[in-house]
Amino acid sequence: MSRSRGRRLGAFVFLTPGLTYLVVLLLVPLALVLSYTVFQRGRFGGVVYEFTAENFERLVDPLYLDVVIGSLKIAAVTTVIALLAGYPTAYLIAQLPRKWKTIALVAIVLPFWTNFIIRVYAWIILLSGPGLVNSGLKVFGIEPLELLYNEGAIVAGLVYSYLPLMVLPLFAAIEKLDPQLREASANLGASGLTTFRKVTLPLTVPGVLTGSLFVFVPSFGNFVIPELLGGSKSLMVGNLIRQQFLSARDWPFGSTLALALIAVLLVLLVAQAWVARRA
Repeated sequence: MSRSRGRRLGAFVFLTPGLTYLVVLLLVPLALVLSYTVFQRGRFGGVVYEFTAENFERLVDPLYLDVVIGSLKIAAVTTVIALLAGYPTAYLIAQLPRKWKTIALVAIVLPFWTNFIIRVYAWIILLSGPGLVNSGLKVFGIEPLELLYNEGAIVAGLVYSYLPLMVLPLFAAIEKLDPQLREASANLGASGLTTFRKVTLPLTVPGVLTGSLFVFVPSFGNFVIPELLGGSKSLMVGNLIRQQFLSARDWPFGSTLALALIAVLLVLLVAQAWVARRA
């Protein structure tokens, strides 16, 4: 009894800092923001504690609904491109000798060692009118292209920023594959494409789902990249939430948008867990 009580006390002591952090800095602010969804905006901003359902009615307004749908589309396109680029990259890294695997993985995560804002501004230098890309096109006699302040620039910035989050889970899934399975498939007469389609890809579905979730979630809620690379022409749900809290000072509606964002992400997490379990 004394030993069991000592274990419980030790567990409580070790868990207390982490639980305190979660409760004070995550659960309490989240509960506060979610409680604002049923209150009204004050005349000069802030919150008036009078019950209303107007915030949820505004949520389905075509003006805001189009922003959410557009954000889903951009995040989905970003995820697909990251998957198409990340899977071959992860596969090739998994085939390297151990020494070169480490070097390749360090190269993949190297951009994370640089400030996020600096990396985004680097894309502005690349894609702007007098930037490096258009300067290179001029050498071949091609007129400068409008590469900045559009959805294409946003997708490019998101793919660049979150591609490592796709590669690493895929690499972990491919690395765990038993090479004898592919050898057996080849010995039975299957082509390389058939082996990939019927052996490699099905066994790496959990990695595909995890990487897709890691890319889709931050892409959907990102507001820095759309702000800097999309300009005023492109508005995503992250920018809309930021505007409601900081510019319009409409905290109740901003909280409602945040709740919708959380709901979408929870649905994706449940779907990912269900598909991974079946896989």
